[in-house]
Amino acid sequence: MKIGVLSDTHIHLAEEIPQKVIAVFSSVDFIVHAGDFVGSAVLEGLKQLGEVKAVHGNVDSMNLKRLLPDKELLTVGNRKIGITHGWGGPEGIEQRVRQLFEDVDIIIYGHSHIAKVERSGGVLFFNPGPGYCSFGILTIDDDIKAEIIRV
Repeated sequence: MKIGVLSDTHIHLAEEIPQKVIAVFSSVDFIVHAGDFVGSAVLEGLKQLGEVKAVHGNVDSMNLKRLLPDKELLTVGNRKIGITHGWGGPEGIEQRVRQLFEDVDIIIYGHSHIAKVERSGGVLFFNPGPGYCSFGILTIDDDIKAEIIRV
């Protein structure tokens, strides 16, 4: 299973999604966005590429905050994935988002604008960084592989 991962796109129009993101996401099984789209047109644009699982972020429109949850739990194969945006300063964000999910293998988050792939306490923490600079690919089969791709 190949998952495209975005966060913190901070754009208003689908046409502003970087072409590299669109090219790579055209071949994923589904897309995860960890919040801070800003406007719903970006969500709708991503849905044109395929299925989208998403949460809202702190700067999203009220419409998106009503439409999307603040956290989501997915099961892909035998792996559990928690998705949230995050909050507060970058220091300690992994510990804060960890408190939202009990039994997970992966936590996808954003907010800090710092791309990161880090394993801690049996959990893979995956922040794709801000969508205007980077995005991620999460591959789940017998193993889990997370990759940051620069725009």
